Amino acid sequence: MSSEEGARQREAHPNGLAQNGQSPKRKELILNAFAMNTPGHLSPGLWRHPTNRTAEYKKLRFWTDLAKLLDEAGFHALFIADVLGCYDVYRGPANHGPALQCGAQFPINDPLYLAPAMAAVTKNLAFGITASTTYEHPYALARKFSTVDHLTDGRVAWNIVTSYLDSAARNFGLDKQVAHDDRYAIAEEYMDVLYKLWEGSWRDDAVVEDKTTGVYAEPDRVRQINHEGKNFNVAGPHICEPSPQRTPFLFQAGTSKSGRLFGARHAEVIFAGAQLPEKLRPSVDAIRHLAKEQGRDPYHVKVIASMCMIVAETDEAAEAKHAELLSWGNREGALALFGGWTGVDLSTYTDDEDFRFVKLPMIQSIIGGWADTVPGSKDLKWNKARIAEYLILGGMNAKVVGSPKTVVDELERWVEIADIDGFNCSHATNPGTFEDIISLVIPELKKRGLFRANVKTGATAREQHFGQSRLLDDHPGSKFKWPSTREVPEYLSG
Repeated sequence: MSSEEGARQREAHPNGLAQNGQSPKRKELILNAFAMNTPGHLSPGLWRHPTNRTAEYKKLRFWTDLAKLLDEAGFHALFIADVLGCYDVYRGPANHGPALQCGAQFPINDPLYLAPAMAAVTKNLAFGITASTTYEHPYALARKFSTVDHLTDGRVAWNIVTSYLDSAARNFGLDKQVAHDDRYAIAEEYMDVLYKLWEGSWRDDAVVEDKTTGVYAEPDRVRQINHEGKNFNVAGPHICEPSPQRTPFLFQAGTSKSGRLFGARHAEVIFAGAQLPEKLRPSVDAIRHLAKEQGRDPYHVKVIASMCMIVAETDEAAEAKHAELLSWGNREGALALFGGWTGVDLSTYTDDEDFRFVKLPMIQSIIGGWADTVPGSKDLKWNKARIAEYLILGGMNAKVVGSPKTVVDELERWVEIADIDGFNCSHATNPGTFEDIISLVIPELKKRGLFRANVKTGATAREQHFGQSRLLDDHPGSKFKWPSTREVPEYLSG
């Protein structure tokens, strides 16, 4: 999609730019909090900081306190990442020591169990839960998410991942990961199975709860799906009755060619990352173009950029806070995360090596991109120490440091240039970073008309974003719906 075509589409879209050269119509931004059920998510070593409580990740009170804080502030969702293996490439092979020593995404607990408890103490906050299509059978996953969708009154979202760690593959009996494109081919069939279970196994009027006749559900309105495919054979029927959303709200974060196509077809919110909005814009345009090719409204895919905000009352105070937070970081943990994300063990290189010039194209590309975009670093040597320092606060995400005005100016710049819909806010400390965003950034956003002033109490996750609880008509999962007016779902009747 060209920039001109994108501009025309935004003019026609409710959240787009105004026409005829007028000032842009300001969209209300989506804000999600980004966390993980572990001591250290994207800021290794910071679990020790006085404003960080993530060492309490095993305690339900930590999560319910966080959920209430975010809910009262108007955050759209708490998005919880997950992995199924440890980051064991650095100082490897299969060495979990550097990550474990500083709690860098290891140990880690299952995030799904947190959602019902957090829903019980909140009114509107949605919960984005990560689960893998590679290592969990679709029949079991369908049951889990239907259960949680019931218990949260429709406030659960599924972050669809295909997993990327060799350590995870070994935990599930494989020698190494399933090949990248094969994982997405499996995921495509996986989604068909899920749509059949969630949308097409129980007719809309199947549950009658008739106490007079004693009939809870009409058997002839519940059908087996009888899916027989290359990767899965699932008879059905779905063992859960339809939940408020049926299909949970769908998140996704793949950035490869296969990942983008999968996201453009299935996702309702896509998380994307880059160091500058100018670098992100081509990816956003590609996603929207692919969504249109799939028969979807390009703006029925919300794109959220990853961002780590370090904010204080003034720019100078924010810079001092940044330096203070950095002093708590753990270099070994940062390099362990880098190894997991890239598959490259930096311990095999000298401490003085400038990674802009190593004979490894992927690393040259990553480090060269940072050197070109991180303020004040173009002429610095990007050795292991520099890489670790960059990653310690917020990982590989974009970062902004400054006063509320400085931070929101930058957020607005991202929205205008990259054509995004909001931000996935990573934290240096939890709840410290989120408390700063709530007290300093959100008031500035509201002052500029960039954040919602009112929230519809009791809305489902999808309803918050698209005004209805069920999949939109242009979503591929909609063809599996089984309305009460049909004998069988539409996809079966040709």
